[in-house]
Amino acid sequence: MGHRKHSQPRRGSLAYLPRGRAKSMEARIRTWPKTTLQEPKLLAYAGFKAGCIQVVSIDDREKTPNYGKQLVSLATVIATPPIVVIGMRGYSKDTDGLHAAFDVYAKDLPKYVSRLFTAKPSDENIAKAEKSLHRIEEIFALVAISPQAAGREQKKPFVFEVAVKGGTVEKQFAYVKDLLGKEVKIDQVFETGVMVDVAAITKGKGWEGPITRYGVKRKQHKSRKSVRALGSLGPISPSNIMYTVPRGGQRGFHQRVEYNKRIMIMGNTEKNEFKINPSGGFKHFGTVNGDYVIVKGSVPGTYNRLIKFRSQIRKIPSKILKPNILEVVV
Repeated sequence: MGHRKHSQPRRGSLAYLPRGRAKSMEARIRTWPKTTLQEPKLLAYAGFKAGCIQVVSIDDREKTPNYGKQLVSLATVIATPPIVVIGMRGYSKDTDGLHAAFDVYAKDLPKYVSRLFTAKPSDENIAKAEKSLHRIEEIFALVAISPQAAGREQKKPFVFEVAVKGGTVEKQFAYVKDLLGKEVKIDQVFETGVMVDVAAITKGKGWEGPITRYGVKRKQHKSRKSVRALGSLGPISPSNIMYTVPRGGQRGFHQRVEYNKRIMIMGNTEKNEFKINPSGGFKHFGTVNGDYVIVKGSVPGTYNRLIKFRSQIRKIPSKILKPNILEVVV
């Protein structure tokens, strides 16, 4: 073929490398927003993806062509059972970064936590942690969420860190200390109409060739040996293949974060404010019972997968508008 006659942008993004399988079914949140809150607050929550519905609402985005009109939007239902604050972790900071300085655990831990680890709570640890607050840079709450609380079969809980921001370190310590061993519901963390960032593991597709994985064009149907293979893997020298060359491999089951997803509805099935369950329940999930959240748009991952919400980190608005919901179409 020789060199091509016309230039063209490369196929496939190099922003997501390596395209390998995620280490865990649980997405990790490594960056937290900076806040100007005077009082401490948890900045994240978690739930389990149930399925998709449609929401009819009035468009409240000013300066848009549809402002004030009815909009039918795709939305995702996420079951959000209460999370339990099982502990607290303090981080000190030096020239090498953050280091865990202390761990404090609640006395009455739920039984399902023992499936992951065994903690030894003591008042001495709390007293030691309080004395070391002068060198603590950040406070994180250790929370657990049980899939069985959302009607799932999995017995092993998910345990993860949630950043606590607002006020001084002493205030944050006292805030989490008061929450130890208690349940926290989603309406204590977020409110209706707020934007959140969603982190999850995408649906796995297994091994895929370069045509599907990177969007490379197929060769002519009379090509020798292969049609769905690359025309060239690179020059003869140097004798190695560059990382920029699209190759076959894993597609899906990657960790992804989607920004600025609006919470349209936050409710409980017992209140019967909206009918969200289709007859027979959601496919591969069943019926949603208890607390739930309806987020505008799609969310990464397949049904039953753990979805993490984080406080908005980009384009934080000056005011929060509560959406005007007319109908939920199941």
